[in-house]
Amino acid sequence: MELTHLGHACLLVEVADQRLLVDPGNLADVSGVRDLTAVVVTHQHADHCDPAQVPELLRANPAARLLVEPQTAELLAGEGLAGRTERMEEGQELGLGGLTVRPVGALHAQIHPYLDRVGNVGVVLAAEGAPTVYHPGDALDGEPGAVDLLCVPVNAPWGKVAETVEFVRRVAPGRGVVPIHDGLLRDVGRKIYLTHIGGYGAEGGVEVLDLRDAGPTRL
Repeated sequence: MELTHLGHACLLVEVADQRLLVDPGNLADVSGVRDLTAVVVTHQHADHCDPAQVPELLRANPAARLLVEPQTAELLAGEGLAGRTERMEEGQELGLGGLTVRPVGALHAQIHPYLDRVGNVGVVLAAEGAPTVYHPGDALDGEPGAVDLLCVPVNAPWGKVAETVEFVRRVAPGRGVVPIHDGLLRDVGRKIYLTHIGGYGAEGGVEVLDLRDAGPTRL
């Protein structure tokens, strides 16, 4: 498997002859991404699903499937993509060749009591002989089962580092964590978050696989 962090919550996953892009939001650069098998969108917020980028991304990748959380499918219909969307819901298993996409969860984390919670569907990505990856979108309450790599939202308006650390401890990834959702942070602040996650995400610490600016990384 190769993972490429394209900014904020966006990851390009290359495994089992598939190229899957997760959460092409407005804090990520996906302008040159081609030959995709699928685009996965966990929820409707613009930092995960940029309505200015997604239609062009799909035009540049005409064979790519568009797997999206149900509320997001309704919004993308207004962008002329009604015929492209496939709705993801927990309990399904979606096959992409030798790659399985398993949706997890239903709701976005609460930002504050004065905003309604929107839908959010994370994904577990599994292929024989490769690490299993869980990208939760913007929620910490999903139950992905045993996974090797946990993508961890580092910072958000809804985030609290104590809850993030408990999320990592609960999921207990076998290999380590991949920091995501970090686009609002300066370097010095980001380092503080990663120190807490790595140092306290398990007894004795958990490995932090920091892919920011690393390019394609084989795992």
